[in-house]
Amino acid sequence: MWRQRGAMAVDRRNTPGLDLLRRVVNMFMLRFDMRAPTTGAPPQELYQAALEMTCWSESRGVLTVVLSEHHVTGDGYLPSPLLMASALAARTTTVPITVAIVILPLYQTIRLAEEMIILDLMSGGRVGYVAAIGYRPEEYELYGIEFGQRGKIADEQLPILLAAKSGEPFEYRGQMVQLMPAPLTPGGPRIAWGGGSVPAAKRAGRFGLDFFAQTNHPSLEEAYRAAARAHGHEPGMCMLPSPDTTTTLFVADNVDQAWEELGPYLMHDVLSYASINAKDTRTASISFAETADELRAENRSHRIVNVDEAVSMIRSGDILQLQPLVGGLPPEIAWPYLRRVTDEVMPSLND
Repeated sequence: MWRQRGAMAVDRRNTPGLDLLRRVVNMFMLRFDMRAPTTGAPPQELYQAALEMTCWSESRGVLTVVLSEHHVTGDGYLPSPLLMASALAARTTTVPITVAIVILPLYQTIRLAEEMIILDLMSGGRVGYVAAIGYRPEEYELYGIEFGQRGKIADEQLPILLAAKSGEPFEYRGQMVQLMPAPLTPGGPRIAWGGGSVPAAKRAGRFGLDFFAQTNHPSLEEAYRAAARAHGHEPGMCMLPSPDTTTTLFVADNVDQAWEELGPYLMHDVLSYASINAKDTRTASISFAETADELRAENRSHRIVNVDEAVSMIRSGDILQLQPLVGGLPPEIAWPYLRRVTDEVMPSLND
């Protein structure tokens, strides 16, 4: 998913429990990366809108809220997802929150475990994580960490993090340590591993974690399952999103008018990711369209559909993956598109 921006790309063919999801009719998700280019709304307005949109959606069918992480992007991409998750948890009571991803080598491991535990308590156990090593040297330069060592660092961090966030005693630097207070969730908040390479798949298997891939290449699942079994773990969930997965969706009354209105903001999202992913045609959610017309013709990663089409997507097993503030979209423009999902699409499914 993955790169960070595609981390919660859902491929219904590889999603256990989909029938249950259909029955409870929680079939859309929100993702916020909080980009705030100068062509969009100010950051303060976007952050306030993200909180309000999450509260609005909580009782109206939202499945989860996904927060991503990047640094030094030039447009303010969310650099502190755990802090954002804390704000969302404080404003809501039931909606699950997914931090995907956490760039693990950029964190001090024990401190991260402590923050995860406190957030687990604050949220009532509603926050889960997908960790990964990232792919941008600029982010490692910012933190003074060697980019080429990120895999080795992650391998050293993971056993410490998994032990520390459990709240149980564990050996750390030659002595027994126990983080307090203990988490609400037995064993601590859930952590999965994400990435688009065979080493990432093997890392997830080796540490007994679920694996969230960036694409659906079969070698990733093979490597994941083999590594898990080789290290005494039963393989868990293995998400393999198709490159054709729609990861940014809007629902409109008039699709043509919506493309006119949303096109510049969608293209900021597309061009920003394309500039740092160098013709990566395998990753779900990445497009190399150069204009809104090209993006629309692709009918793939970024789509605008009408209400009937959205209802049909859900009935066929898709989850509507909404990015309501994409590219710094001003909240006054974004709200009608979100309300159309909660007030028109979801009632149609309940009926």
